[in-house]
Amino acid sequence: MITDLNQSFTLGSLESKIKKVNKRVNVSLAQLQIQKFEKASSEGDRIFFQAMEEVLDSIAPLIESDERYRRHAIVERLTVPDRVFKFKVTWLDDANNIQVNTGYRVQFNNSLGPYKGGIRFHPSVNEGILKFLGFEQILKNSLTGLPMGGAKGGSDFDPKGKSDFEVMKFCAAFMTELHKHIGPRVDVPAGDIGVGAREIGYLFGEYKKITSTYDGVLTGKPFMFGGSLMRPEATGYGVVYFTQAMLEQENKEALKGKVCTVSGAGNVAIHTIEKLQELGALVVTCSDSRGTIYDSRGVDLALLKELKLQKRVNLEEYLITYPEARYIPVEEYPEGGHAVWSIPCYAAFPCATQNELWEADAKTLVANGCVSVTEGANMPSTPEAIKILLDNKICFAPAKAANAGGVVVSSFEMSQNAVMTKWSFEKVDAKLKETMRQICKRVALTAKDYGVEGNYVDGANIAGFKKVADAMIAEGI
Repeated sequence: MITDLNQSFTLGSLESKIKKVNKRVNVSLAQLQIQKFEKASSEGDRIFFQAMEEVLDSIAPLIESDERYRRHAIVERLTVPDRVFKFKVTWLDDANNIQVNTGYRVQFNNSLGPYKGGIRFHPSVNEGILKFLGFEQILKNSLTGLPMGGAKGGSDFDPKGKSDFEVMKFCAAFMTELHKHIGPRVDVPAGDIGVGAREIGYLFGEYKKITSTYDGVLTGKPFMFGGSLMRPEATGYGVVYFTQAMLEQENKEALKGKVCTVSGAGNVAIHTIEKLQELGALVVTCSDSRGTIYDSRGVDLALLKELKLQKRVNLEEYLITYPEARYIPVEEYPEGGHAVWSIPCYAAFPCATQNELWEADAKTLVANGCVSVTEGANMPSTPEAIKILLDNKICFAPAKAANAGGVVVSSFEMSQNAVMTKWSFEKVDAKLKETMRQICKRVALTAKDYGVEGNYVDGANIAGFKKVADAMIAEGI
């Protein structure tokens, strides 16, 4: 079914800010926060509001200077998804017990191209989380300069602890409903948390079975049947390429020989560490939901991959091989902060999850002389943390610009599928690096044009919004 889009948490507390932004720009953020937290019905909804607030604050000068955006009600139109699909997913586990989950697809905006965004399988998935991710995806995809709209989907299904056959059966049941809403020129999902090459393979197999077509309808597929080389590495590598370009743009020292801290131990974190090490940086941390590893000699990437990608065990087992390293369980984290950000570093890379870098963490990073913070996860820094970093002139790369590498290589996969060809690893890597450099340049120049030079948050939001908004105006209502 299609859910009611006029719910109070979507328009109610946003209405006040949207009207004020359109009317004058100067808005009481404290008042807005009271409104939004009163109206929001879940943590997912609050995260959605947080993303909205950041963008609305950034684009205020643009709205004020160009009346076209007010006249065409772009903000009101862009903050509501085109449609939201919510559906039941019923499947049989290995004990032949019937299990029921909820599936979603949020198709937010397709003004620049087909809807594009990942599928997430995780118990935390709900409509609010997916709206946040889908909204961010619009601007992220816009910044790439490639023809893609924004969407996001997923389910509260948890693949952890499930057998391959259980995952396969769930994916088949999920695709039974999802296939009605996607297509190579309609909506092209990809992977996300809990959805890797295995899950994409099962989803694609079921799509072919249902439709009898071999379309490039999913990206992140295994290489043997339509996937692109370097897709698993793309987001992490792109994070580092963006950081390289930003440091160069801001006349800072390069990453070679510098101490770097990375949070997370998933796909993005692992490949961020991999590329940093290739460039000669010393990466001393990684983390998971239970704790943080600090290895002053540098994280052993091969061991990390073995623990998290093969064995799928707690990071504490890192100490079996390296007892001299330090393991910090979450119970011992600094009050109001994360252990990773207490380690002195030149560059920090939050790559775990949303709102993991708090105000106290930002103050610690500043006090320890950190020069650069790049978001690898989606919105991992709180608004209070971002303000402190920007106020102290830290080079700060927001997720919608810095972690666009995944969707960039997904678009490369779409191009390869369209003409039934394969690109070499070197070609994909070179095109990814150049695209990330162009995104960085576009963001930096936009920030300068609007009087906020060096503010990559405002630059990314304005540049991403402007391209989508101009397309929306050009195509009418």
